[in-house]
Amino acid sequence: MAAPQTTRSAPLRAPPNVAPWIETPLVESAALSRVAKCRIFLKLENLQPSGSFKSRGIGNFVIKAAASRSNPTFYISSGGNAGLACVVAARALGHPCVVAVPTTCKPAMIAKLYAVGAAEVVQHGANWAECDTFLRVEVMKDTEEGVYVHPFDHEDVWDGASSMVDEIAAQLRAAGVERADAVVCSVGGGGLFSGIVRGLERAGMADTRVVAVETEGAASLHASVRAGELVTLPAITSIATSLGATRVAAQAYASARRANVATATVSDAEAARACVAFADDERALVEPACGATLALAYGDRLRALVPNLKEDGVVVLVVCGGSNVSLRVLEEYRATYGEA
Repeated sequence: MAAPQTTRSAPLRAPPNVAPWIETPLVESAALSRVAKCRIFLKLENLQPSGSFKSRGIGNFVIKAAASRSNPTFYISSGGNAGLACVVAARALGHPCVVAVPTTCKPAMIAKLYAVGAAEVVQHGANWAECDTFLRVEVMKDTEEGVYVHPFDHEDVWDGASSMVDEIAAQLRAAGVERADAVVCSVGGGGLFSGIVRGLERAGMADTRVVAVETEGAASLHASVRAGELVTLPAITSIATSLGATRVAAQAYASARRANVATATVSDAEAARACVAFADDERALVEPACGATLALAYGDRLRALVPNLKEDGVVVLVVCGGSNVSLRVLEEYRATYGEA
């Protein structure tokens, strides 16, 4: 077994008592509404301090864990975005965070992890599952105050993600909308999806349609629903590496079996083209993991997934964000996959 790649830097410190997530805007998109032939609202989780929705669930976990420990060090395995969220949250409370990433993680993401204050970044494993096992078995074996943070499979993570629903409901009412006909989100391990389903149930909107989207080559939830049991993919072959969980959380699979839930897949090309179109239309950069959700609107596929959706129907797209993107990457997508 090859030795893991490990690099260190002096940890950066942030003032304590800084909230690890914020209330994000919900805005109606004229461009996407026109294409999708319904009212599209965007929940802009790309504006979270870490750059993605992960700030909510991971932030909630870190706050609760830190409250019961004197001097914890947090450990998380991640393709990048969960690691960023954990580092930002831990630093906000004055604690260090160690992040393990798979070998598919690009140097730019590792640089971002250090830029936000990671105490250490360890690179090991061909995918998230291998990376996660190495973190728990090897990296953490001699730790005394170490706290393992699962990036998607924990009650506190789902509860944190569910806070988004409370905001959406209030923001829609402020816009004169009683409720959404559907909420659409991308699925990796299922933390965001599980949180949305939980939040809708708590808010008395359990019958709201939820569409869970994955890219082909990373569609472990869709495969599980079709098989009628939890499925582990042999490998992740999608460019949407942030969706790269070969097996979703059991909670996500249970949620996907509800009558109000639909699963869908899009190709890498569709997700990449949606990222390019979104940058042109909304002046925001998102990665293919987020582009998967946007692709359903750009591809006019929502009507097939949301029964009886009318032109004045309201669909909320969770713009989950993500930091595996740049202008150069989007230009490469445009050259490779063309326009949406």
